Amino acid sequence: MNSIIDSHCHLADPRLRDDVDGAIGRARAAGVDSIIAVGAIGPIDTDRLTVEIAEHNPGVFAVVGVHPHDARELDDARLAALRELARSGRVVAIGETGLDFHYLHSPAEAQERSLRAHLRLAAELDRPVVIHCRAAERELCRIVREAGMPPAGGVIHCFSSDAAAAREVLALGFHISFSGILTFKSAAEVREAARIIPEDRIMVETDAPYLAPEPYRGRRNEPAYVRRTLEVLAEVRGDDPAALADRTAANTRRLFRLPSSP
Repeated sequence: MNSIIDSHCHLADPRLRDDVDGAIGRARAAGVDSIIAVGAIGPIDTDRLTVEIAEHNPGVFAVVGVHPHDARELDDARLAALRELARSGRVVAIGETGLDFHYLHSPAEAQERSLRAHLRLAAELDRPVVIHCRAAERELCRIVREAGMPPAGGVIHCFSSDAAAAREVLALGFHISFSGILTFKSAAEVREAARIIPEDRIMVETDAPYLAPEPYRGRRNEPAYVRRTLEVLAEVRGDDPAALADRTAANTRRLFRLPSSP
């Protein structure tokens, strides 16, 4: 299979940060030539470490933002810190932001304020936006229609809904990225959605250290396992795995404006 890109993982997460070199090495051995590492979870230190990892590892790029779980923590100072971090040439997007009404770790109102702030920041900095959405697709679409999609575009990461929701976010201009959820026996609706995504809007990811694909489910996830998700995605769509690897990598490079060689 051709080289592929893990379009979303969390290398600065406590479960991976002490094994970053090992995780990157295993990914490269598995044919993963580029990794998009997302900060966002927890304090701003996670974003800072993510940028540092990207600056010291060719083929790794960073995304900075505030996860919807932590949306209540977003204030002007945090936004200023994100803007400063985004000065790094290794920061390729803003996020992950969005809405999570399944857990509601932050109030819905705080999540909406944070999402709107991230959309403005992405537009200001001419970066795409990375979106997390769970149990809130209708609200997400409403907010993006009102606020406007950043000119550089965006991606719904770790897609976990159905084909109807996929059509709605595609109509707004989003790319859609699939994680290990696609491989779960309970994810029939996600697989149905995967069949209808246009070939120029589809991406793959791990969301490591979360959501390891079958047969690794229950273990710590890592970027090397994106290969398994890619294989299942090809099977679901009836695509040649090597061609789909090229296609998803090209989509990821285009959206995040990655260099042709990492």
